[in-house]
Amino acid sequence: MKSLQYFAVALSVVLLASVAGAAAPLEVKVDYSADSTMETEGGMTMKSRIYHAADKERMEMGGAEGSTTIIRRDKKVVWQLFGNMYMEMPMDSSNAGGMEAFDIVEQSDVGQETVNGIKTTKSKVIAVKKDGSGKFGGFFWTTKEGITVKMDLLSKDGEKKMRMTNELSNLKIEKQDPALFEIPAGYTKNDMGAMMGQMMMGGDQPQERGRSRERRKPKSEEGESGIDVNKMMKGIFGR
Repeated sequence: MKSLQYFAVALSVVLLASVAGAAAPLEVKVDYSADSTMETEGGMTMKSRIYHAADKERMEMGGAEGSTTIIRRDKKVVWQLFGNMYMEMPMDSSNAGGMEAFDIVEQSDVGQETVNGIKTTKSKVIAVKKDGSGKFGGFFWTTKEGITVKMDLLSKDGEKKMRMTNELSNLKIEKQDPALFEIPAGYTKNDMGAMMGQMMMGGDQPQERGRSRERRKPKSEEGESGIDVNKMMKGIFGR
């Protein structure tokens, strides 16, 4: 059930991206598109095509049998598109990618570095949840426009620790088509239960109708990454 697998992965990516968005040092004020490669502890690699406009984001992953996520901060909703249907989720602290639930305790520039031919400022950021339940910290490589082209993050929630990295390539700063951030005509709204039920009964969904772009399939690998998360945590947080 490839569609069901991409559904689960897409939701995971939205949650991971929310952490990244929460920690981004600068507000992005330009439209752009890029290829994104996200890696998590354990060796999982997720590739996607992203589009950004003011208060709007689109993420495509998995090719014709994959999924599309549209984040509309202006409408405070997240749309998940599969086949010819979509699910709508209200935007809250779990998927908004904002800093409302965090306090930044440290933010400093490390220096200037070039990433994939792009000049960036490397910064260190450490933030803690206001309720004290978790924290995250890491490094960000950001352009003068505020685009984070690379990040290396560690998060801790209770006893759970996670490391993730993300890097952009083929970055193009240009005006994006507003249609990219809308639900295509002919799509049917479904709740999560109905969507999963149809996928399990009907198998893979047909190719997404309406506007479509070539997308890459995510690649995952089994096994551990060999990264000493505890050691890196100590290096960033000092304990």
